[in-house]
Order: sequence, then C-alpha cells, then structure tokens
Amino acid sequence: MAKRYSSINEAHRDVIARQHIFFTASAAAGARVNLSPRSTDWFRVLDERSVAYLDRTGSGNETAAHLRADGRLTIMFCAFDGPPLILRLYGKGVVHRRESQRYRDLLVNVFGGEPPLGARQIVELAVDLVQTSCGYGVPEFEYKGERPSMDNWAKAKGDAGIEAYWREKNVVSQDGLPTGLLEEK
Repeated sequence: MAKRYSSINEAHRDVIARQHIFFTASAAAGARVNLSPRSTDWFRVLDERSVAYLDRTGSGNETAAHLRADGRLTIMFCAFDGPPLILRLYGKGVVHRRESQRYRDLLVNVFGGEPPLGARQIVELAVDLVQTSCGYGVPEFEYKGERPSMDNWAKAKGDAGIEAYWREKNVVSQDGLPTGLLEEK
C-alpha cells in the first residue's frame, strides 16, 4: 500500500543514502515522456523539501527541456537490495546552468566545490509529495560499482570537445524543445 508524505523524513533519507541509482521522469505537452537512470554519486538531499543532483553530459538533455517547458519532475529510487521499497519524490524542478550563481553556490556548499568531468548543470527539485510503496515486484540486484565510461569519454573529449558535443546534442530535446544549456544570459 502506498503511503504519502508532505516532506522527506529521516527514514526516506536513509533509503536514499543506501541507493546507487535513481530515475528521473519528466514530460512536456506534446513531447515524449523521458525516463533516465542516474548514479546517486552526485545526488543530495538539501532539506526536507528539496533535493538536487549534479547532471553530467548525456546523449540528450530531455529533462532540462521538459523542466523549462513544464517544470514537473519525478525522481524514483528502488531498493534493489535489502528491504523492498520504492520511493518517489514529486515536485517542480529547475535547471541551474554552470554560469549561474545558484550553480556555483550548490557546487561549493553541497557538492564539494569541484565538478566531475562532463558536469553540465545542476537540477534542483522542490518536493511537494513523497510517496513510498512496497517494492515487492522490484528484483534484487547486487551493486558492482560505477562504470568508468563517463569519465573516460569526458577526458578524451576535453572541455572544448564537450562543449562542441553540447552544441550538437544537448541544446534542443528530441522533440525540438530548447534546453537553455548554452543560451546567453
């Protein structure tokens, strides 16, 4: 049976801290629904009503486009080991571009000051609903570790190569929505 909460409590924080992967789901009117897996290495609970993750370069930038157009974002955690549970965070999300003051503040105060290779933006979610459910249907998996692929790719590209990749693949969504990634202020 699903349970609903108005904010993130200590039990939710504990569940989040034990996970290695989370999923983001976003959509905008007339666009495809996007669902993306992400490592929890760069995910942080800011307080009982907000979370953020440092978003690394991907093959697309659908979440940014959807947040810009609509703002709705769901983040889901599944317990793949230990007690079964699914935890969802619902709310409005916003993307903080690298040159913004909020990005710099979060980077220093929450993420240790040094972004990982390929960091493209920070996504912040204002949580308006937390929901848990049993997770009985989630299979068990054993965590083996993070893949070195992203770091290797970013090292090989270098800063200029990553920016060129953003220009080619990350400034509009697959449905043609602007992401705001490289727009002038």
